[in-house]
Amino acid sequence: MKKVNIEPIARVEGHGGIRVEVEKNKIKKITVDIYEGPRLIEQMVVGKTPEEDVSITSRICAICFASHRLAAITGLEKALGIKVSKKTELLRELAHFGEMIESHSLHYYLLALPDLVGYPDAISMVNKYPDDVVGGLELKKFGNRVMEIIAGRRIHGENMRIGGFGKIPSDEELNWIKRRASELIPIIESGLELWGKLEIPDYMEEETNFVCMEPGNNQFGFSGTEIMVSDGTKVDVEEYKKITNERVVEHSFAKRCRYKGKPYTVGAIARIINLGDRIKTPIARDYLDRYYDEKKWKRNPIYNNVAQAIELLWCLEKIPGLVDEIKKAEYKPVKAKREDGTGTGGVEAPRGTLFHSYKIKNGLVAEANFIAPTTQNLDEMERYMMNAAKNLLNQGREDIELPLEIIVRAFDPCISCSAHLVRVVKKG
Repeated sequence: MKKVNIEPIARVEGHGGIRVEVEKNKIKKITVDIYEGPRLIEQMVVGKTPEEDVSITSRICAICFASHRLAAITGLEKALGIKVSKKTELLRELAHFGEMIESHSLHYYLLALPDLVGYPDAISMVNKYPDDVVGGLELKKFGNRVMEIIAGRRIHGENMRIGGFGKIPSDEELNWIKRRASELIPIIESGLELWGKLEIPDYMEEETNFVCMEPGNNQFGFSGTEIMVSDGTKVDVEEYKKITNERVVEHSFAKRCRYKGKPYTVGAIARIINLGDRIKTPIARDYLDRYYDEKKWKRNPIYNNVAQAIELLWCLEKIPGLVDEIKKAEYKPVKAKREDGTGTGGVEAPRGTLFHSYKIKNGLVAEANFIAPTTQNLDEMERYMMNAAKNLLNQGREDIELPLEIIVRAFDPCISCSAHLVRVVKKG
C-alpha cells in the first residue's frame, strides 16, 4: 500500500480532508473527512434568552455571521410573534448584501481563480492579473465596511437585534454605500470578462437537484418563507426536514443531508439555476445571458464560481435603489408578543441555504436545530470527486489531487477556519 500526501489546501475554510483509496488503478472509496470536533452550539443555547441565542449562534462563523444572525433572528421572531418594520427589513437586506459581496469576492478572486488561471495562490497571480487581485480586495473591503455600518462590526456585529436595530446608520453612511457600490461595478465586470476566457474542467459532470429559498413575488433574493427545489417541489420553511433529512456518517463529525435519498446542491449555482430568470438588473442580466448554459451548469459545480460573481454584481446594482428605500422608510422597534412558540428561519448564506429552528418556552430557548450549507453539500462533493477520479484515472492521469481540490473549492465550503488535506492511498 502506498500513501501519497500533499500539503494542506490553504484556500478552503476549515479543518478536514479528502481521502481517496485506489486499488489496482481503480477508485474504491472517496470520503470528505471532517476532523473538527462537534461544537454543540445547539445544546449551548438551550436555557438562554433569545437575545443571548442570537449573539451565540452568530459566532458559528466569522465570514457568515450576518447570515447566521439573520436566520436566528428570523426564526426567533416567528416564535415570539414579532413583525418588524419595513426599515428593519431593508437594513437587514443591505447587511446581507454586504456579506455576499465580502464572501463572494474573497472566494472568486482569491480562492477559486488561481486554480483556473494556473497559479498556486492569489499572490502568484499579481504580476499577470494585478487588477483582478487588487480589485477583489477592494470589493471585499467594501463588503466588510457595509457590515460594519449596518451590523456594528466587520466580524460578529451586534447591531442587528430581535425586533430591530441597536443603532440606525446615518444618511451620510448610507449615501457612501450607495456611491461606492456604483463605483465598484467595473471591477466585477472585469472579473467576469476574465471568466469568459477560461477553460472550465468537465471531468466530474453529472446532473443533480438544486435547493434554495424561494424569495416570493417573482423576485431574486436571499431569504423567504418557502424552500424551492429544482424538480419543482416547494415546501414551507417550517418543513425543512423534508428536504434536508440529516444523517450521521462514520468518517465525519459533520452530519450529511439527502433529498429523496440523493445528494443535492445549495449555493450561488442553485440560486441562479432556480431563480436566475428573475434577475432584472441590466449588467448582471447581460453577463448571466452570456455565461449561463443550462446543460453545463446543471452538471458541473465549477460554475458555482461564476454564479457567485454574477450575484455579487447583482448586489452592487441593487444597492443604490435599496439605500433610497431605506432612507424613506420609517423605523419602529418591535417587542415580543408572547413567551412560547416555534419558528424556523431560512436564509441564503453565501455558501447556500441555512436553517435555524427554535422552540421557545417561558421566554427561553427549549430546543434548537441548525443546518449549514456545507452540511448539505458534503455528499455532493464526494459524488463529484468520485466521478472525476474515475474519469481521470481512465484517461491515464495519476496526479488527481489538484482536480479534486478544485471541485471542493468550487463549493466554497466553510468547515470552520483552517486548512484541508487531500490524501490519496494506493493499494496494489
